[in-house]
Amino acid sequence: MQVLRYTAFTADPAGGNPAGVVLDATGADDATMLATAASLGYSETAFLTPPEDGDGDEFGIRYFSPLAEVPFCGHATIATAVAHAERHGPGTLRLRTGAGPVTVTTRAPEDGPVTATLVSVAPRTAPLPAPVLAELLTALRWSADDLDPALPPRVAYGGAWHPVIATPDRARLADLDYDFPALASLMDREGWTTVDLVHRESPTVYHSRNPFPPGGVTEDPATGAAAAAFGGYLRELHLAPTPTTLTIHQGHDMGRPSTITVTLPTDPTTGIAVSGTAVPLCG
Repeated sequence: MQVLRYTAFTADPAGGNPAGVVLDATGADDATMLATAASLGYSETAFLTPPEDGDGDEFGIRYFSPLAEVPFCGHATIATAVAHAERHGPGTLRLRTGAGPVTVTTRAPEDGPVTATLVSVAPRTAPLPAPVLAELLTALRWSADDLDPALPPRVAYGGAWHPVIATPDRARLADLDYDFPALASLMDREGWTTVDLVHRESPTVYHSRNPFPPGGVTEDPATGAAAAAFGGYLRELHLAPTPTTLTIHQGHDMGRPSTITVTLPTDPTTGIAVSGTAVPLCG
């Protein structure tokens, strides 16, 4: 397999979230994909398989962290679409993910990097029971006083599950120092992919950090799946007008600034659009 290296949600190789990309993983078994992801050490690596007879124009895609397979990954989807567009031209890819069908469309401006927009599966939220919230706050070394009452804790889904925990204090978000084993154990038990810690700067601008111990990394610098889930959370709880477009800044506190654009359609049954650029990494 040819393994490509891209960083997503940035136009600068020093920013964004790196991902491995395999544009043709035909014949690769689970052990090979997991070993490849582990050797790269990125939060995820995407493995694309071209359509076969009976699949129409739908590509298969699987995502592996260094430790396990995940059902959906936003930044690796953006990276895969950009890598494919640079070799085959822009257009629309129809993907068969572990979470369901996802479409991603690319465009190539003359004076900038390729931009990709994915549309997630239909999002939804679930309550975060008080005992589980308390356990989560303890693992994060946060308290109830750190929470933003305007953005209540929930578990949100846009292809993978992420608890949404908001704080009104940007400094609280910047000070990330959690109990890695405790959070990893809790997330494994609850089936969460990352924890989406957010701060609202304005009605359309947010800052986010995403601990990712189940993937074997301390933090994700850009999390497209969590951005889709968060967009669905805002729409379902009527915390943002629709239609609207949001900007999420992530990765700044860890030195890999990323910008994620999230578009919320009005129809509650539709997926959330997540857009960003991606650029290749050397080596």
